Amino acid sequence: MPPQHSPPRWYLIQCKPRQDSRAEENLTRQAFKCYRPTHHVERVQRGRRVASAESLFPGYLFIQLDQLNDNWHPIRSTRGVNQLVTFGKQPIAVADELIDQLKQRLNEKPSESVKLEPGDRVRINSGSYKEVEAMFLSRDGAERIVILLQLLHREHTLSIPISAIEKS
Repeated sequence: MPPQHSPPRWYLIQCKPRQDSRAEENLTRQAFKCYRPTHHVERVQRGRRVASAESLFPGYLFIQLDQLNDNWHPIRSTRGVNQLVTFGKQPIAVADELIDQLKQRLNEKPSESVKLEPGDRVRINSGSYKEVEAMFLSRDGAERIVILLQLLHREHTLSIPISAIEKS
């Protein structure tokens, strides 16, 4: 009786330090299907804001392999790859639903429905400061903002998710 054909599964690869993209590139050249979730970050470098994509899970990436048909041996000697993540010397498959959820969440755009200018009045609609009014100061990355609160006769700056406010 011939072996049952199972669909390809996702597995986790540990990469060498700071070589996630190198491992992904080299595995892709070998015709492996890889997925390295990334997110966009803004950093200040030499006084300028620079946007870049960084790994969501630094040091790791996912690879899709057919347990029966794929040759797993070249993976170990691929530049940038440290090892296939195993449990008791057996690679453990990652649930397809997890990969699908990651892709879906990363494709969602951050809330851009609220257009804010410095000095705009906002109302916090969740958390411990719910119903408190504040002043918008600036953005703090893609999904957070910095606000100015007046509490107990003092000014306080606070970084909160943009989803926690509404424009007054």
